[in-house]
Amino acid sequence: MNIAIIGYGKMGKEIEKILLTKQHQILLKINSSNTSKLTAENLKNIDVAIEFSGPESAFANIKLCLENKVPVICGSTGWLDKLEQIEKCVLQNDTAFLYASNFSLGVNVLFAINEKLAQLLSSHTDYQIDLEEIHHLEKKDAPSGTAISLATQIIKQSDHRFTKWSLIPEENALPIKAVRAPDVPGTHHIKYDSDQDIIEVKHTAKNRKGFALGAVLAAEFIFSKKGIFTMKDVLNV
Repeated sequence: MNIAIIGYGKMGKEIEKILLTKQHQILLKINSSNTSKLTAENLKNIDVAIEFSGPESAFANIKLCLENKVPVICGSTGWLDKLEQIEKCVLQNDTAFLYASNFSLGVNVLFAINEKLAQLLSSHTDYQIDLEEIHHLEKKDAPSGTAISLATQIIKQSDHRFTKWSLIPEENALPIKAVRAPDVPGTHHIKYDSDQDIIEVKHTAKNRKGFALGAVLAAEFIFSKKGIFTMKDVLNV
Protein backbone atom coordinates (compact mmCIF):
# COMPACT_ATOMS: atom_id res chain seq x y z
CA MET A 1 0.00 0.00 0.00
CA ASN A 2 0.94 3.64 -0.41
CA ILE A 3 0.65 5.26 3.01
CA ALA A 4 0.46 8.79 4.39
CA ILE A 5 1.56 9.22 7.99
CA ILE A 6 -0.08 12.34 9.39
CA GLY A 7 1.54 13.09 12.72
CA TYR A 8 5.15 12.06 12.24
CA GLY A 9 6.20 12.16 15.89
CA LYS A 10 7.28 9.33 18.18
CA MET A 11 4.25 7.22 17.31
CA GLY A 12 4.49 8.02 13.61
CA LYS A 13 8.10 6.88 13.56
CA GLU A 14 7.22 3.58 15.27
CA ILE A 15 4.47 3.07 12.68
CA GLU A 16 6.96 3.83 9.91
CA LYS A 17 9.31 1.07 11.12
CA ILE A 18 6.57 -1.56 10.98
CA LEU A 19 5.25 -0.36 7.62
CA LEU A 20 8.70 -0.69 6.09
CA THR A 21 9.19 -4.23 7.43
CA LYS A 22 5.88 -5.13 5.75
CA GLN A 23 7.01 -3.69 2.39
CA HIS A 24 4.56 -0.77 2.36
CA GLN A 25 5.49 2.53 0.72
CA ILE A 26 5.32 5.77 2.72
CA LEU A 27 4.67 8.55 0.23
CA LEU A 28 3.80 11.32 2.67
CA LYS A 29 5.04 12.15 6.18
CA ILE A 30 3.40 15.16 7.81
CA ASN A 31 4.51 16.89 11.01
CA SER A 32 4.09 20.38 12.44
CA SER A 33 6.85 21.78 10.21
CA ASN A 34 5.42 20.72 6.83
CA THR A 35 1.62 20.83 7.16
CA SER A 36 1.47 22.70 3.84
CA LYS A 37 2.28 19.39 2.11
CA LEU A 38 -1.03 17.88 3.17
CA THR A 39 -2.90 18.75 -0.02
CA ALA A 40 -5.39 17.14 -2.37
CA GLU A 41 -2.62 16.83 -4.96
CA ASN A 42 -0.32 14.95 -2.59
CA LEU A 43 -3.14 12.64 -1.52
CA LYS A 44 -3.86 11.43 -5.07
CA ASN A 45 -1.78 8.26 -4.85
CA ILE A 46 -2.41 7.45 -1.18
CA ASP A 47 -4.19 4.19 -0.37
CA VAL A 48 -4.60 4.78 3.39
CA ALA A 49 -3.81 7.69 5.71
CA ILE A 50 -2.70 6.96 9.28
CA GLU A 51 -3.59 9.97 11.42
CA PHE A 52 -1.83 10.49 14.78
CA SER A 53 -1.44 14.26 14.92
CA GLY A 54 -3.22 15.92 17.84
CA PRO A 55 -6.57 17.30 19.03
CA GLU A 56 -6.01 20.70 17.42
CA SER A 57 -5.45 19.40 13.87
CA ALA A 58 -6.96 15.90 13.67
CA PHE A 59 -10.46 16.89 12.51
CA ALA A 60 -9.23 19.03 9.60
CA ASN A 61 -6.68 16.39 8.56
CA ILE A 62 -9.23 13.57 8.58
CA LYS A 63 -11.83 15.62 6.73
CA LEU A 64 -9.38 16.58 3.97
CA CYS A 65 -8.38 12.95 3.43
CA LEU A 66 -11.96 11.69 3.35
CA GLU A 67 -13.05 14.42 0.93
CA ASN A 68 -10.32 13.13 -1.37
CA LYS A 69 -11.60 9.57 -0.92
CA VAL A 70 -8.58 8.45 1.09
CA PRO A 71 -9.49 5.93 3.83
CA VAL A 72 -8.29 7.03 7.27
CA ILE A 73 -7.38 5.21 10.43
CA CYS A 74 -7.12 7.63 13.34
CA GLY A 75 -5.62 7.41 16.81
CA SER A 76 -5.76 11.10 17.69
CA THR A 77 -7.93 11.91 20.69
CA GLY A 78 -9.47 15.10 22.03
CA TRP A 79 -11.57 15.90 18.94
CA LEU A 80 -14.44 13.42 19.27
CA ASP A 81 -17.11 16.09 19.70
CA LYS A 82 -16.89 16.26 15.88
CA LEU A 83 -16.99 12.50 15.27
CA GLU A 84 -20.53 12.61 13.87
CA GLN A 85 -19.41 15.10 11.21
CA ILE A 86 -16.59 12.79 10.20
CA GLU A 87 -18.91 9.79 9.97
CA LYS A 88 -21.23 11.77 7.66
CA CYS A 89 -18.22 12.75 5.56
CA VAL A 90 -17.25 9.06 5.22
CA LEU A 91 -20.67 8.19 3.83
CA GLN A 92 -20.87 11.23 1.57
CA ASN A 93 -17.53 10.40 -0.03
CA ASP A 94 -18.00 6.62 -0.19
CA THR A 95 -14.75 5.85 1.59
CA ALA A 96 -13.69 4.31 4.90
CA PHE A 97 -12.77 5.39 8.43
CA LEU A 98 -11.59 3.61 11.54
CA TYR A 99 -11.13 5.39 14.85
CA ALA A 100 -9.63 3.79 17.94
CA SER A 101 -8.78 5.42 21.24
CA ASN A 102 -6.13 2.71 21.46
CA PHE A 103 -4.79 0.35 18.78
CA SER A 104 -3.04 -2.08 21.13
CA LEU A 105 -4.23 -5.69 21.01
CA GLY A 106 -3.88 -5.88 24.80
CA VAL A 107 -5.97 -2.78 25.37
CA ASN A 108 -8.70 -4.04 23.08
CA VAL A 109 -8.78 -7.26 25.13
CA LEU A 110 -8.99 -4.98 28.19
CA PHE A 111 -12.05 -3.31 26.64
CA ALA A 112 -13.75 -6.71 26.32
CA ILE A 113 -12.92 -7.64 29.93
CA ASN A 114 -13.96 -4.23 31.25
CA GLU A 115 -17.34 -4.39 29.53
CA LYS A 116 -18.05 -7.86 30.90
CA LEU A 117 -16.91 -6.98 34.43
CA ALA A 118 -19.08 -3.86 34.44
CA GLN A 119 -22.04 -5.95 33.32
CA LEU A 120 -21.49 -8.58 36.02
CA LEU A 121 -21.18 -5.99 38.80
CA SER A 122 -23.81 -3.53 37.57
CA SER A 123 -26.24 -4.34 40.40
CA HIS A 124 -23.57 -4.46 43.12
CA THR A 125 -23.47 -0.81 44.14
CA ASP A 126 -21.45 -1.56 47.26
CA TYR A 127 -18.36 -1.54 45.04
CA GLN A 128 -16.59 1.81 44.70
CA ILE A 129 -15.28 2.08 41.12
CA ASP A 130 -12.05 3.93 40.41
CA LEU A 131 -10.46 4.44 37.00
CA GLU A 132 -6.92 5.73 36.64
CA GLU A 133 -4.77 6.42 33.58
CA ILE A 134 -1.09 7.35 33.50
CA HIS A 135 0.64 8.77 30.42
CA HIS A 136 3.77 10.62 29.35
CA LEU A 137 4.16 14.35 29.96
CA GLU A 138 3.79 15.17 26.24
CA LYS A 139 0.21 13.87 26.06
CA LYS A 140 -1.96 16.94 25.57
CA ASP A 141 -5.45 15.66 26.41
CA ALA A 142 -6.66 14.35 29.76
CA PRO A 143 -8.18 11.96 30.42
CA SER A 144 -6.90 9.73 27.65
CA GLY A 145 -9.23 8.53 24.92
CA THR A 146 -8.75 4.99 26.21
CA ALA A 147 -9.86 6.02 29.71
CA ILE A 148 -12.93 7.70 28.24
CA SER A 149 -13.75 4.53 26.28
CA LEU A 150 -13.39 2.42 29.44
CA ALA A 151 -15.53 4.86 31.42
CA THR A 152 -18.21 4.91 28.73
CA GLN A 153 -18.43 1.12 28.86
CA ILE A 154 -18.88 1.19 32.64
CA ILE A 155 -21.48 3.98 32.49
CA LYS A 156 -23.55 2.09 29.90
CA GLN A 157 -23.67 -0.96 32.19
CA SER A 158 -24.25 0.97 35.44
CA ASP A 159 -28.08 1.00 35.35
CA HIS A 160 -28.15 4.82 35.78
CA ARG A 161 -25.76 4.79 38.76
CA PHE A 162 -23.46 6.95 36.64
CA THR A 163 -24.60 9.43 34.01
CA LYS A 164 -21.17 10.77 33.03
CA TRP A 165 -17.46 10.66 33.87
CA SER A 166 -15.53 13.44 35.57
CA LEU A 167 -11.99 14.37 36.58
CA ILE A 168 -13.35 16.01 39.73
CA PRO A 169 -15.81 14.55 42.29
CA GLU A 170 -19.36 15.04 41.05
CA GLU A 171 -22.68 13.47 41.88
CA ASN A 172 -23.58 10.55 39.57
CA ALA A 173 -20.19 10.84 37.85
CA LEU A 174 -17.68 8.03 37.40
CA PRO A 175 -14.32 9.42 38.60
CA ILE A 176 -11.27 9.29 36.35
CA LYS A 177 -7.82 10.10 37.68
CA ALA A 178 -5.42 11.32 34.99
CA VAL A 179 -1.71 11.29 35.86
CA ARG A 180 1.16 12.59 33.73
CA ALA A 181 4.67 11.29 34.39
CA PRO A 182 7.98 11.06 32.47
CA ASP A 183 8.43 8.23 29.94
CA VAL A 184 5.16 6.37 30.49
CA PRO A 185 3.68 4.91 27.26
CA GLY A 186 0.33 4.26 28.93
CA THR A 187 -1.25 2.53 31.94
CA HIS A 188 -4.98 1.97 32.57
CA HIS A 189 -6.28 0.61 35.85
CA ILE A 190 -9.87 -0.17 36.88
CA LYS A 191 -10.56 -1.03 40.52
CA TYR A 192 -13.76 -2.25 42.18
CA ASP A 193 -13.40 -1.83 45.95
CA SER A 194 -15.90 -3.09 48.56
CA ASP A 195 -15.80 -3.95 52.27
CA GLN A 196 -15.39 -7.60 51.28
CA ASP A 197 -12.83 -7.55 48.49
CA ILE A 198 -11.09 -5.71 45.67
CA ILE A 199 -11.28 -6.60 41.98
CA GLU A 200 -8.68 -5.00 39.72
CA VAL A 201 -7.99 -5.01 35.98
CA LYS A 202 -4.88 -3.30 34.64
CA HIS A 203 -3.05 -2.87 31.35
CA THR A 204 0.47 -1.45 31.22
CA ALA A 205 2.15 -0.71 27.90
CA LYS A 206 5.89 -1.36 27.88
CA ASN A 207 6.50 0.75 24.78
CA ARG A 208 4.78 2.15 21.68
CA LYS A 209 5.33 -0.92 19.51
CA GLY A 210 2.00 -2.54 20.38
CA PHE A 211 0.08 0.61 19.46
CA ALA A 212 2.04 0.99 16.22
CA LEU A 213 1.49 -2.62 15.16
CA GLY A 214 -2.25 -2.30 15.79
CA ALA A 215 -2.37 0.85 13.68
CA VAL A 216 -0.65 -0.92 10.78
CA LEU A 217 -3.00 -3.91 11.07
CA ALA A 218 -5.92 -1.48 10.99
CA ALA A 219 -4.54 0.20 7.87
CA GLU A 220 -4.16 -3.16 6.14
CA PHE A 221 -7.69 -4.11 7.19
CA ILE A 222 -9.33 -0.92 5.92
CA PHE A 223 -7.59 -0.98 2.52
CA SER A 224 -10.19 -1.20 -0.29
CA LYS A 225 -13.11 -1.21 2.18
CA LYS A 226 -16.02 1.21 2.49
CA GLY A 227 -17.70 2.21 5.71
CA ILE A 228 -17.04 2.93 9.38
CA PHE A 229 -15.07 0.41 11.44
CA THR A 230 -13.54 -0.17 14.86
CA MET A 231 -10.71 -2.31 16.23
CA LYS A 232 -13.30 -4.96 17.07
CA ASP A 233 -13.64 -5.49 13.32
CA VAL A 234 -9.85 -5.76 12.94
CA LEU A 235 -9.09 -8.01 15.91
CA ASN A 236 -12.39 -9.81 16.31
CA VAL A 237 -12.39 -9.33 20.09
